[in-house]
Amino acid sequence: MDLALLRTFVTVHRAGSFTRAAALLGLSQPAVTSQIRTLERQLGRPLFLRRARGVTPTTIGDELAHKAAPHLDALMEIAETGPDEESSMRTLHLAGPPEFTAERALPALTALTGQDGHGYALRASFGTADEVLEGLAAGHHDLAITTARPRGALLTATPLCDEEHVLVAGERWAARLGLGGLGPGELGPRSFGRGGLGRGGALPLENLPVVEVHETLPFVSRYWAAVFDARPAASGAVIVPDLRAVLACAASGAGLAVLPRYLCADALKRGDVLALLEPPVPPLRTYFLVVRTGTPAMPHIARAHEWLLRAAAEWS
Repeated sequence: MDLALLRTFVTVHRAGSFTRAAALLGLSQPAVTSQIRTLERQLGRPLFLRRARGVTPTTIGDELAHKAAPHLDALMEIAETGPDEESSMRTLHLAGPPEFTAERALPALTALTGQDGHGYALRASFGTADEVLEGLAAGHHDLAITTARPRGALLTATPLCDEEHVLVAGERWAARLGLGGLGPGELGPRSFGRGGLGRGGALPLENLPVVEVHETLPFVSRYWAAVFDARPAASGAVIVPDLRAVLACAASGAGLAVLPRYLCADALKRGDVLALLEPPVPPLRTYFLVVRTGTPAMPHIARAHEWLLRAAAEWS
């Protein structure tokens, strides 16, 4: 079986499209289509089902990708570095959500970018869970950090850590709501519910300004569902696609926000924002460390993978 055909097949499988695979390989789309048809004729089985948007692998296609991809990645590793270049600096491509990657993952990995010939160069990309997983599958990244566990056998996910979500606000809103430091014993439907917020429900929930990363209020909605078993009726006062900016806006008095505790821990200590509630079971979100199946055999990926897991064990 021609290795060039297998490489094209694995690229199509990861990209989910002949067009995207052609761009990644530097080939024309007809050339990619021809190579896949040649491989299918050799195997006597279809490898992909053609769809309106891209292609979907058949069962045989998934099985072949699972078997071939790790070995092709290993061969590419040898081709790129050479058998005697283990000490040369490699480049690690990491992708993940901007805040977590910037605040936790990158500081943990920069210790590995040593100048002793045994470190590696580091390149980071930010994106949504779907974006980083798609980029990882297509070979653009070596490691991905995401809150979505990938499906299928092509990607392997390892739980990295859990983050606790906290409902916070600046001092002005905390005082108006009368909720600063509200303990679990005081938490109830009269304190926080669909129709009202604050002791006695004095301030209607519909009137509360919220600072969020998207119009759909993903963090606030997840918190409300977990803590109050309800949907928030509030609307976003400030929408900004970065949790660090959400924190800054909440601290300045723009409204309530739900934030990861690691991100707002220092602001809580300084009193820039106050935790409005301390529910008995705080909402959690799990992060996963994801690689293409087989690539942890590559030394620079295995080292970064192990280093991140070790660092996550110390994150509180």
